[in-house]
Amino acid sequence: MEEVQKKSQPFYWGNTPEEEYYIQQGIKSTKSYYTSPRGLTLFTRSWQPPSSTPPRGIICMVHGYGNDISWTFQATPIFLAQNGFACFTLDLQGHGLSQGLKAYVPNVDLVVDDCISFFNCVLTQDPILQNLPRFLYGESMGGAICLLIHFKKPDFFKGAILIAPMCKISEKVRPRWPIPQILTFLARFTPTLPIVPTADLLDKSVKVPEKKIIAAMNPMRYQGKPRLGTVLELLRVTNYVSKKLSDVRLPFIVLHGNADVVTDPDVSRELYELSKSEDKTIKIYDGMLHSLLFGETDENITIVRGDIFKWLNDRC
Repeated sequence: MEEVQKKSQPFYWGNTPEEEYYIQQGIKSTKSYYTSPRGLTLFTRSWQPPSSTPPRGIICMVHGYGNDISWTFQATPIFLAQNGFACFTLDLQGHGLSQGLKAYVPNVDLVVDDCISFFNCVLTQDPILQNLPRFLYGESMGGAICLLIHFKKPDFFKGAILIAPMCKISEKVRPRWPIPQILTFLARFTPTLPIVPTADLLDKSVKVPEKKIIAAMNPMRYQGKPRLGTVLELLRVTNYVSKKLSDVRLPFIVLHGNADVVTDPDVSRELYELSKSEDKTIKIYDGMLHSLLFGETDENITIVRGDIFKWLNDRC
């Protein structure tokens, strides 16, 4: 880790300034701040095809726990914008450049409301976007948030792309008894305390050693232990979502590595089997870890991207 800390670069792709890089990639991008109805200031980004190419669809994206939208997360919306999709996302409360104590998420339901209000604002302000097919996209915790958005707005989106969704926290990283009982008691008094013992999620998520170094360079990456209140809230939410898999009705593709030890691929299989969606697809990738769209080999990422693009292409 000493070597990792010595190296740094301003962007995950290197030293090329953002605007120049986006031009090289053949897309346009914006960033701004959005004030949610509850008064939180949230950082947002968009990636879209060039002005000469009208978008063919909209993708509303939600990142995972401890992540943000300004580092390696960008790789996927850049790819999607290159292929004709307008992508919009925001740093969730307590993440990236958004307001809130770092990595503290005391109420996921309020985060869901933030996402809905932001996506609705984006889609209603631009007439070009209003009649395009719109899809949700969520990674890890963001996948669970996408399902919660679906439960609140069942007919608003045409489908969802769920990347290793955190519908249940894997037993391999979940705190063991009696730790959850002790943490529950402590959280009543110090919910922001970062003391929950857990494995290094970056190390467990990213397969390629060089990409671990790049991921660790993220200046906004939360490196502390999970906060008591956040862990208890994620346990509550994933328990709730895992019991409502049969209520999922929107079209979806769920993608998961069978070597993922952060979120459980068996729960993705349950989602596929129990959901009432008439249009559903599952992809389980042999030997792949949690970070399917950055942490894997370039060859594996091409496979996953290809499956996502084919699914979208068949529905736009």
